[in-house]
Amino acid sequence: MATISIERLLDTCIKRGASDLHLHVGRPPTLRLHGRLRPLETKVLDADDTKALMKAITPERNQQEIQEQGGTDFAFEFRGAGRFRTAVFMQRGKLSLTLRLIPSRLFSFEEIGLPTIVKSLCRRPRGMFLVTGPTGSGKTTTLATMIDYVNERFDKHIITIEDPVEYYHGHKKSMVNQREVGVDVPSFSEALRRALRQDPDVILVGELRDLETIESALRAAETGHLVFGTLHTTSAQGTVTRIVDQFPVNQQEQIRIQLASSLIAVLCQTLLPRQDTRGRIAAFEFMVVTNAIANLVRENKVYRIPSSIQTGKKFGMQLLDDHLLQLFGQGKVSEEDVVDNSQNPAEMRDKMEGVRSGRIVIHKGTADNGVSVSELRK
Repeated sequence: MATISIERLLDTCIKRGASDLHLHVGRPPTLRLHGRLRPLETKVLDADDTKALMKAITPERNQQEIQEQGGTDFAFEFRGAGRFRTAVFMQRGKLSLTLRLIPSRLFSFEEIGLPTIVKSLCRRPRGMFLVTGPTGSGKTTTLATMIDYVNERFDKHIITIEDPVEYYHGHKKSMVNQREVGVDVPSFSEALRRALRQDPDVILVGELRDLETIESALRAAETGHLVFGTLHTTSAQGTVTRIVDQFPVNQQEQIRIQLASSLIAVLCQTLLPRQDTRGRIAAFEFMVVTNAIANLVRENKVYRIPSSIQTGKKFGMQLLDDHLLQLFGQGKVSEEDVVDNSQNPAEMRDKMEGVRSGRIVIHKGTADNGVSVSELRK
């Protein structure tokens, strides 16, 4: 029986522009192409296939971890064409693999569609900038773009803490040290504690996954460092709430005060399949922490954050639903994808009907002004 070559599968993934490769028993190798799963026209994998494919790419220490814990994560370089972030796990007693392609090329702000004001926020000497969104929404790529922007233009010491290291950053105008959790350091929180003794200017925390890591990141932002981090939240309001709720009730007032003084911006994003061309397009919610928003955080009035974002377009702020509506109005994304990704699906359907009828007008905004939506009154 013909064997399946991991090299050919990885090469196919890169050539077709897929974001992920899935290798599961009982199914042919499957690509995620422009957000949709597409099986390859090849044999259905059996247990021996996935075991052989796993052994072809997995380091010894990770194979040991599979034996001990039932799964492992790592990243590897493939022929200089890209890196693959790999998750190997057991399911129903058999091995499965999911490989995410991390492009070797770093993107520009313009290619990703980031608000122009993000560049000026990357110049800040201190504070916390959070990039949030569901898994697979492009957070890693956005953060890599920001780190590369700092690296090219400023003489800073940048430390990244990742699990695993995905995009590689060479030393440019800045110095960049990339630490991998599980290889270079045991945990995010331990890496953050140690980082503060390594004379950093900028710290990237791959994931703020527990209370100790969040606490350490806040302390780093307060003590004069620019901290980038990620959370799996889908709105600016939800991001603030998630951080505060991580702490015991008796600490939450103090955390709100710390967050109000340290947080500089929250960028929430999601990726949607494009209708006009192949590929995907990002939709953003963007909040810059002005004095007014800092006061809402401090006074536990986060329910008013969406209103402040709507009135803050001169700072480049915009709500996710307004950006989704803009993309729909431009014919770039489908109605179904907009509704599925919106914060308020019922309200979004009504707004899309308003766009079609001309009752609602979308103001695109300038490079510094976010999207805004207005309803024409009779």
